[in-house]
Amino acid sequence: MENAPDLTASVKYIFVTGGVVSSLGKGLTAGALGALLEMRGLTVRIQKFDPYLNVDPGTMSPFQHGEVYVLDDGAETDLDLGHYERFTSGKLSRANSLSSGQIYEAVIAKERRGDYLGKTVQVIPHVTNEIKERIYRGGKGVDVLITEIGGTTGDIEGLPFLEALRQFALEVGPKECVFIHVTLVPFVTAAGELKTKPTQQSVAKLREIGIQPHLLVCRCEKPLTLEMREKLSMFCNVPVKAVFAAEDVESSIYELPGMLQKQGMDQHVCELLGIKARPNPKNIWADIVHRIKSPKHTVKIGVVGKYIELQDAYKSVYESLAHAGIANHAHVEVIRVDAEELETKTGLKQLSQLDGILVPGGFGDRGIEGKIAAAGYARQNLIPYYGLCLGMQVAVIEYTRNVLGLKKANSMEFEPDTKEPVIALMDEQRNVVQKGGTMRLGAYACSLKPGTLARKAYGTDTVTERHRHRYEVNNDYIERLEKAGMVISGWNPKRGLVEITEIKKHPWFLGVQCHPEFQSKPNKAHPLFAAFIAAAIKNQKKKK
Repeated sequence: MENAPDLTASVKYIFVTGGVVSSLGKGLTAGALGALLEMRGLTVRIQKFDPYLNVDPGTMSPFQHGEVYVLDDGAETDLDLGHYERFTSGKLSRANSLSSGQIYEAVIAKERRGDYLGKTVQVIPHVTNEIKERIYRGGKGVDVLITEIGGTTGDIEGLPFLEALRQFALEVGPKECVFIHVTLVPFVTAAGELKTKPTQQSVAKLREIGIQPHLLVCRCEKPLTLEMREKLSMFCNVPVKAVFAAEDVESSIYELPGMLQKQGMDQHVCELLGIKARPNPKNIWADIVHRIKSPKHTVKIGVVGKYIELQDAYKSVYESLAHAGIANHAHVEVIRVDAEELETKTGLKQLSQLDGILVPGGFGDRGIEGKIAAAGYARQNLIPYYGLCLGMQVAVIEYTRNVLGLKKANSMEFEPDTKEPVIALMDEQRNVVQKGGTMRLGAYACSLKPGTLARKAYGTDTVTERHRHRYEVNNDYIERLEKAGMVISGWNPKRGLVEITEIKKHPWFLGVQCHPEFQSKPNKAHPLFAAFIAAAIKNQKKKK
């Protein structure tokens, strides 16, 4: 904390908290505001503070936490960081994702080293100081730092973070930071009206802690009337002009920046912080929204997975498909397919109506035979297929079994003693004991083979993609696979690891060991996703 003032320079700070219930869209609000401030010529960075005691979400179940979003430096982070990167231009690092687990780990390490000089280590000041230090550090080199606090106001886990923010605001002084509270204004059907009481109580809890929000962002199903805004203003001690409505969007989350800009949220934030930014610019998101609402095509893409009942489990995959739809002037109708249902011939019939099949990444053997069957169905019926990470591995297993004729081919992940380990554990993973943060994580280079689907889509010889895996295609099988018609179109130049596979006699069949969904944006769809949707449109036209 001693060097903190040197790091602030002219940085302005925005803190986004949430109340009433979780999953209100704090991350989307932070991302949309970041986008609006960038449009005004400001450099913006967004970070997330999560109150849970896990060090990171890397070992958490998708049912508990949704997808794990991987950054270039290998950090396994909350899916909200995906929203931040999709809405803004910057790339994030592990410094932008902080949990209580990391904070307590750092504090205990300092205590063990003797950094506290024999003092009794407490939440205040030691834990709160550690949190404040991360805020100061996060603001280095940008005009605006936006920090989202996970969880809901009132949760016991989040209290140290809110206390740290209260202290931080006092340290930097007025005009240097703004608090935005995202809250729910529910519509009660029986009463036929919106209710402000939950928001009033949520803000009251925040004020008890010592934080007065400067802006309210009210999630609501129905329009927020002036009368409602005035009521919220009076009871929450917020000016009427600082009460913003975030109604449920019609078509896409990318409507949110325009919705908030129309109400003047970015202008108000700039005024509160004393920022002299570029005048209110044209909404560059309008064209994206127009394309979403006025597609020229509609394609059905089956996403075959085992977490399909939870929207957040494959969040970046769904978003990347939407981006590819925007690039191709198409509406992508995602059909969620339970992999376990495909383990019978009857279940496979549901794939016949699809224009393309995508198998995302995953772990464990549940539903694996269904995923293998999906890859086989796409191969035999010439349906565009796109496999991500495990999705590539199951395609290789299927090809080895049914084209090479090695019926016992499998992955060592599902059958450690398999006689035909076409997918094998990476050498450096053999003695790994700890599960957290020990996979092949982060950005790695990939060289592309000329004349392939991948090379055509990327338009360059070398690319860098993010990874998260322990298993790889076994190089002992490459020669046989290639002789049988499989193309190794991408490989890691340093280690010769297989990165991308294709099939010669197929219109569009491609698998990647990486996770390209983590590098797609609404205004710049990932090349492979865009090519996949283009192939699906072509396949649909051929069927007609």
